[in-house]
Amino acid sequence: MKHLLIAAGLLSATAAFAADKPQLTVYTYDSFVSDWGPGPQVEAAFEEVCDCKLNLVGIEDGAALLSRIRLEGENTDADVVLGLDNNLITSAKETGLFAPHSVIAEYNLPIEWSDEVFVPFDWGYFAFILNADAVAPANFRELADSDTKIIIQDPRSSTPGLGLLLWVKAAYGEEASEIWAGLADNIVTVTKGWSEAYGLFLEGEADMVLSYTTSPAYHLIAEEDDSKAAASFDEGHYMQVEVAAKLANTDQSELADQFLQFMVSDKFQQIIPTTNWMYPAVTPANGLPKGFETLIVPQKALLFEPDQAATEREQAISEWLSALSQ
Repeated sequence: MKHLLIAAGLLSATAAFAADKPQLTVYTYDSFVSDWGPGPQVEAAFEEVCDCKLNLVGIEDGAALLSRIRLEGENTDADVVLGLDNNLITSAKETGLFAPHSVIAEYNLPIEWSDEVFVPFDWGYFAFILNADAVAPANFRELADSDTKIIIQDPRSSTPGLGLLLWVKAAYGEEASEIWAGLADNIVTVTKGWSEAYGLFLEGEADMVLSYTTSPAYHLIAEEDDSKAAASFDEGHYMQVEVAAKLANTDQSELADQFLQFMVSDKFQQIIPTTNWMYPAVTPANGLPKGFETLIVPQKALLFEPDQAATEREQAISEWLSALSQ
């Protein structure tokens, strides 16, 4: 009995000690907090240096994060949001819910970065993934003219889904609605987020899935499987930069600042390539993992500035919905 009392006392003391630590709540997307995502490693690494508890909360896909923050407003439990992207920056700033950062970093991005609110943590190019032995379409027109079945994500809840719409818009401009009319019968299903779409593709539900040029690296490095490839489109590939920011109403402002600075540190950035399967925003000291050199390099990088992406977004969604409803 005495030993039981001592053990109970130790457990109680440990719980009390943990409760005394400040907690930082970070809203992010589901795949980030999955067992195979960056979350578990990021949590352990940050808690080693912050003397705090890091609470990572998965909320569907990237675009759904902004909807959640809008809904919760100033009453949100989030101190930091991680997982928005360059296409949502303007819309996010318009909420007035985010605060400037104090991060200093030497970014290795294909574009200049000087945003005062949003801090980049990784980047990549959207692409369609298919079996390596399949014949890949060379562009969207060729895809639309084929019998190839694809799975995509909803642009209203998913950043890849929105990225696809802006990819088509950047490549074809006023002809985007024509492209979507042609693609409508290629689409098997539209999922809320990336994880569900990629899972269905791996189960054989479609010939191709919207993902990233870096996705084959997962299969090659983690599974020693070279059976997946990214289709190289000759009209170019749209770029995504994923970002994080702190909430203006956080009661853990210093801790949020510490996390954002940690996010661009070597400890965080070296986790990204083989868990989030994207390019790190700051090149880790040990460089990129072996296997990344096999990835396709787009012939042309497509990108809208944040303000233009916000302007194009509604029309692009309207064109997409109209084509799918025919």
